[in-house]
Amino acid sequence: MSEKQNPLVIPETVMLGWQELLNLMAEIIGIPAALIMRITGDYIEVFVSSLTEDNPYHPGDKEYLLNSGLYCETVIKTKEKLLVPNALKDEKWKNNPDVKLNMISYLGFPILLPNREPFGTICVLDNKENSYKSSIETLITKFRDMIQYDIELLNMNQSLGDENRKLTDYLIELQALRGIVPICAKCKSIRDKENNWHPIEKYFLNSPETKFTHSLCPTCVKEYYVDKE
Repeated sequence: MSEKQNPLVIPETVMLGWQELLNLMAEIIGIPAALIMRITGDYIEVFVSSLTEDNPYHPGDKEYLLNSGLYCETVIKTKEKLLVPNALKDEKWKNNPDVKLNMISYLGFPILLPNREPFGTICVLDNKENSYKSSIETLITKFRDMIQYDIELLNMNQSLGDENRKLTDYLIELQALRGIVPICAKCKSIRDKENNWHPIEKYFLNSPETKFTHSLCPTCVKEYYVDKE
């Protein structure tokens, strides 16, 4: 995975909203840790963490993702829910890194970008055995859907912003090449920004953003180079 895969910028106002969701989720479920994890290059980091007592995770904490053995690695690989009621009773999970933090139960869901690639996960962890009720799963998935909706809107706005910047650059270039300038309808002199009038050739020669070349229109070619009867 690379940084380019997940370049979405999350505004502070959105993150504050996600923080409130996690705080509420942790309070309702009664667990020490509710997290939004995000993939950043080859790493997975704690992006938002509930402000709950005994929460050992802090925003910015990160681990190398591939073969890390983290609960979230499996969620990201499978793009499916993972429930581990008690890692200490599970051969597959008893030595995973989160057990060192006494987080022995886990429930997590993938957070996906609009292109269906993983953004990260939303998960809850407990320091005691916890099978989590179906109503808890429903609650977390509802919160996850809200986060994915925010991401979809942000991605759309960012894409439109990029296109608008490209369009602006194009218009600036177009203006330099084809700028609308006041030109006399009779003698064809051109007025500059200081309201001075210049012969058309002098104007273009003094405008570094514009290239000028001589030519003749068909009418003038006939007038000057074709023998008159």
